[in-house]
Amino acid sequence: MIKSELIAKLATENPHLTVKDVEKVVSIIFDEMIEALERGGRVELRGFGAFSVRSRPARSGRNPRTGETVKVKAKHVPFFKSGKELRERLNADE
Repeated sequence: MIKSELIAKLATENPHLTVKDVEKVVSIIFDEMIEALERGGRVELRGFGAFSVRSRPARSGRNPRTGETVKVKAKHVPFFKSGKELRERLNADE
């Protein structure tokens, strides 16, 4: 599901809200999640999972085209850990 599909589904399920209102709400939620992660925080959605930020150290990499060794800078990357309920629902058929 992409963002526009989420907005369309929420607008359909909540006919008292306009599509613009739903779009604004979804954008605010995503912006707040991003800002929390930027501050080094963690975003937890019970039953779904938790987003956090992990640090990756600088390292030596390789250019696949030339085979040349290159330096890769240290960086921060988003990390998602699924919640128990999500894992159970995904594996319910097995």
